[in-house]
Amino acid sequence: MWAVFHKRKLSSSQIILFGFAFVILIGALVLMLPISSKTGLATPFLDCLFTSTSAVCVTGLIVYDTATHWTVFGQTVIIILIQIGGMGVVTVAAAITMASGKKISLMQRSTMQDAVSAHHVGGIVKFTGFILKGIFLMELVGAVVMAPVFISDYGLIKGIWMAVFHSISAFCNAGFDILGEGAPFSSLTSYAANPVINIAITGLIVIGGLGFLTWQDVRQNGYHIQRYRMQSKVILAATGALLLIPALYFFFFEFADLPFAERFWGSWFQSVTPRTAGFNTLDLTQMSETGQTVISLLMLIGGSPGSTAGGMKTTTFAVLIACAVAVFRKRENGRFFGRRIADDTVKNAITVFLLYITLFFAGGMIISKVESLPLVTCLFESASAVGTVGLTLGITPGLGLVSKLILIAQMFIGRVGGLTLIFATLPATKNTLSKLPLEKITVG
Repeated sequence: MWAVFHKRKLSSSQIILFGFAFVILIGALVLMLPISSKTGLATPFLDCLFTSTSAVCVTGLIVYDTATHWTVFGQTVIIILIQIGGMGVVTVAAAITMASGKKISLMQRSTMQDAVSAHHVGGIVKFTGFILKGIFLMELVGAVVMAPVFISDYGLIKGIWMAVFHSISAFCNAGFDILGEGAPFSSLTSYAANPVINIAITGLIVIGGLGFLTWQDVRQNGYHIQRYRMQSKVILAATGALLLIPALYFFFFEFADLPFAERFWGSWFQSVTPRTAGFNTLDLTQMSETGQTVISLLMLIGGSPGSTAGGMKTTTFAVLIACAVAVFRKRENGRFFGRRIADDTVKNAITVFLLYITLFFAGGMIISKVESLPLVTCLFESASAVGTVGLTLGITPGLGLVSKLILIAQMFIGRVGGLTLIFATLPATKNTLSKLPLEKITVG
């Protein structure tokens, strides 16, 4: 696939963009086949396109319950799409090329570098091999841990299938489930107080959302955090804060009336799942609007760059916070761990933030107006789509054509990345040595 794209001399951003679009279209066409549906009839194209986009963009929003509408064949197609989306289309193409024994060109290595957010093109093939081994190892461990629980509840064959499906879905931060409970919600409510399922699912979500470069730092340096890249330190610190603070809020203010086990695990799970995973163990419609807003903000932030997660990314959020602190303390640059932040990084962070906020509000307001639904509910759905999360307040299956197309576009943009979309669609401008005159403008 990417050989064809390279022959057409497409940029890395365009290859990533068209690669995801191609896989989504193929997935939608396969899901339309009667063999994919338990009704034995062809599922409407728009609904298949929505499902395929949600799977490839590892979101988890659904128009049909995955367990009751799709056959085992259809579920297999969905989990393959999730795996491709979580790994990344370019990484999958690289894996196929490596397995076939073909050489990877310099241009292809450059595309691989952009796809996994690596800092250097040198060693990218080896790094991709490390990523592939890590992904399959983590998914295998997750499946093995959850298998005894699911086998006990559903029998040997179905239990193993459910363990594999949910392990891949959790690690890829997709949020699809095949429990058939709580539809149209992605739901693990029957395991709300089960420590094995809670630890396994949340562990896979967090690891999958940390980013491949962070994995490499952990592998090479172990507990010697001072040796980590600044990016890895920022990711670990931001992730820790974004997990702990919401968990405490949920524990003390949202789920105080639940038994302790459900309250403890529910607070932790609902803090982790907005990392763009989309599972839930408690009914989110019963939360206050404040709690739903907190989850919406967490969904917009999402996971970390070069990971299976979406969202504007933890590093973007952290850079904006660091710049605000720099202004408060009258410093010239934001800083992390004794290092200053480059101006280009700040500009990219601001651009990404504005893009996501615009998509979030515009999508939510249009859906609210078209469907005559409460704005807070529609903003929650919009945040879930653009953050590629999959959490829902239950309105997705009943949405009309315009609203579904909006969510499809949001999921796609959220997965390929705002900057990737901009770079792929807008022509590049040549840098010149001349500069316009400088003049200050007052803000704030």
